Amino acid sequence: MTIAVTKATLALARRAIDSLTHFARERNGLAALEFSLLLPVMLTLYLGSYEVTTGVAVQRKVTLTARAVADLSSQYTSIANSDMSNILNASSDIIAPYAAADLQVVVSELSVNAQGQASVVWSDTLNGTARPVGEVVTIPASLAVPNTYLILGEASYSYNPTYGYVVTGTLTLSDQIYVEPRQSSSIARTS
Repeated sequence: MTIAVTKATLALARRAIDSLTHFARERNGLAALEFSLLLPVMLTLYLGSYEVTTGVAVQRKVTLTARAVADLSSQYTSIANSDMSNILNASSDIIAPYAAADLQVVVSELSVNAQGQASVVWSDTLNGTARPVGEVVTIPASLAVPNTYLILGEASYSYNPTYGYVVTGTLTLSDQIYVEPRQSSSIARTS
């Protein structure tokens, strides 16, 4: 009886080994298995690169917007409300094709006193909060030339990734730039 059980056990083991060997040699469905394992990685890379590329493009537009509002403002000797409205509304065209509603722009004139400390002379905004007149602003030391004026252009954008698969939540992309008035030492802000 022991010999019969042993032969049956050996036959069963041999059949199991043959099945495993046949399974190991089988190549049908291998591509589907590999694809199913790689698909999440490939989707993450694809969607992640799309989201990062779009974020970089929006950041570039934010930088261009800050530069444009400061540069346009610096070309005046006196800015009226209609001029400022045109300058700020130009930022909507610059940020396109992205939503202008998510853009906040602030343009301010800063007065640098004899000690090199800058404070706000006037400030205007689009979709944001203007800086209060008299507010002290920290500027780079290289720009703290006593008794001068600077135009500060600031832009920020609330970026929501399209898919939110790799980058999630709202990212605030922002930039600022300082320029000197071009036509006069300071720019008057009129009604």
